[in-house]
Amino acid sequence: MTGLERFSVNQMTVRQLTLPELVEACGRLGVTHVGLWREPVAAHGLEATAGLVRDAGLTVTTLCRGGFFTAADPGERAAALADNRRAIEEAATLGTDTLVLVSGGLPAGSKDLPGARERVADALAELGPYAQRHGVRLAIEPLHPMYASDRCVVSTLAQALDLAERFPAEQVGVTVDTYHLWWDDQAPRQIARAGASGRIHSVQLADWATPLPAGVLNGRAQLGDGSIDLRRWLARVAAAGYTGPIEVELFNERLWARDGREVLAETAARFLAHLGT
Repeated sequence: MTGLERFSVNQMTVRQLTLPELVEACGRLGVTHVGLWREPVAAHGLEATAGLVRDAGLTVTTLCRGGFFTAADPGERAAALADNRRAIEEAATLGTDTLVLVSGGLPAGSKDLPGARERVADALAELGPYAQRHGVRLAIEPLHPMYASDRCVVSTLAQALDLAERFPAEQVGVTVDTYHLWWDDQAPRQIARAGASGRIHSVQLADWATPLPAGVLNGRAQLGDGSIDLRRWLARVAAAGYTGPIEVELFNERLWARDGREVLAETAARFLAHLGT
C-alpha cells in the first residue's frame, strides 16, 4: 500500500503473528515501522529480533514497556529499576530511541496517589541519564483513569508532563494515546504544551467502543469503529509539531482471533481511510 510512510503497527495489534510472520506481512504491505513488546522479543531472542527487523529494513518506533515504579518496598523498587535498565538496553539494541513507560498502580493497601507519583519521579531521576547515555528517551504514557488503582497512577497528559518537565526533554517525554486521552477536555492544550517543549516522543492510536469487555484491558477498538475523532487528534499533534510515526496499538480479543495478516491489512487500510493520507 502507498501512503503508509508514517504508519507503524504495534506488535500487540497482531500478537497472533510470530515475529517472522509480522516482518513478512509488513514487507508485503509496504509497512516500514513496527512497535515491539519486550515479552515476544525475549521469546524470539533480543539479538535475533534486532537482526530480523534490521535485515527487513523495518524501523522500530517504540519498545513497550518499562515502568511500574510505584512499589514502596525497597527490594521491589530496586528490582523495578534494574528491570528498566534492562529495558533501556533492549531498546538500544533494537535501534529504537523510545521506551514507553506505564507508571504502575497503587501499592497494595495504599490510597496515596500523590506519593505514588513521587516515586515515579524518583525513578525517572535515576533512569533518565542512563537512558540518555544509551540514546533512548523515556516516554510516560498516561492511561485512562479506570487504570489508576492497579496499572497507572498517571491518568492525564498534564500529570505526565508535570513529571516529564522535571527532566531534560531528551531524557523524558510523553506518549499521546487516543484511547487513554480522548475524554479529557484539557488534552488539546496539553498536547500544545508537550509540543512546545519537544516532549511528544510517541503517538498511538486506538478507538473507543462500548460496551467495554470484562476486565476492560482489551477494549481498544479498530480505527473508525468507536467514538474518537481520530482526524482531529492527529491534527492536534501535527499542530504541536509532531512529524514522527503514528503507531496503531489495539488490544482486542476479536482481532486476535482473526488471521493476523488480514488484521494488519485492515488496520493499514483504516489508517489511510480514516486519517486522510
